[in-house]
Amino acid sequence: MDLLQLRYFQTVARYEHISRAAEELRIAQPSLSRTIARLEGELGCPLFDRQGRRIRLNAYGAMFLRHVDRALSELEDGRRALGDARDTGLGRVGVASETLLTITHLLGSFRAAYPRADVRLHQSDAEEMERRLRAGEVDFCVASQPLAGPQFDAVELLREEVLLAVPLGHRLDGRERVAIRELVDEPFVTTRPGNWQRTLLDRLFAAEGLTPTLSCEGDEPGATQDMISAGLGIGLIPAMSRRLGTQSLVPVGWVRVDAPDCSRTLSLVWSRDTYLSEAALRFREFTTSRPFMTHRLPDPHHGRR
Repeated sequence: MDLLQLRYFQTVARYEHISRAAEELRIAQPSLSRTIARLEGELGCPLFDRQGRRIRLNAYGAMFLRHVDRALSELEDGRRALGDARDTGLGRVGVASETLLTITHLLGSFRAAYPRADVRLHQSDAEEMERRLRAGEVDFCVASQPLAGPQFDAVELLREEVLLAVPLGHRLDGRERVAIRELVDEPFVTTRPGNWQRTLLDRLFAAEGLTPTLSCEGDEPGATQDMISAGLGIGLIPAMSRRLGTQSLVPVGWVRVDAPDCSRTLSLVWSRDTYLSEAALRFREFTTSRPFMTHRLPDPHHGRR
């Protein structure tokens, strides 16, 4: 078997779909099918169960994939280590986050402190972040919910209250607190399953034996406040948004939710077995050495009068 076969197998295993994998790899579908068939012939067992046009990774394939992931990750680590060794800069650091707004100031201040670092940012939900970490596609995830994996290490960056945001003039605007049962008929603006806002909303309602009414599901948690302000519904917003002053640009009313643990914990997560460039090591130290909310870009107008 050769390296190309292993990369093809890894991609097909991820999609469990030959045509989608062929599209990403930019090769013809019949050629990809023949490559997988040759690999299975060399290994002496099928790696996929085939049902018409659909394929599913079987037990043999799942076992083999774990070893392929580790092998390709080691090779990628070696390539990056060589690149860092000959590079005059600090190397590359890849970061994934559920919402880009959460880490905009952090990455901006890091780039200002280390201009030679090559920073790459990816927006991903929790499932995609886990996959990217395991595959070595990113060095760190800034996650608002736990990522599963015994090989992952994590440092808590921030624990904050999550508030209910309502349009100005809404019946709850001006209330100090509200119970979940009072929200049963209210339309919620939230994210798709897999993002922390949706996970928290479903958990809070499930604890009361209820199901939330949804008016909008999106992929960008940072857009929720804009839609609430426009009157499309109500939603859960981290207290960070209120402290950063976004309400002056996107006005909403803020209400505390009378429910236990209506909060989120923001963590920096990485794989302990993956090579970290000098840029990645400095990013970890930079991120964890001070309170998260202090990672702000300086005001360019400060001192100008």
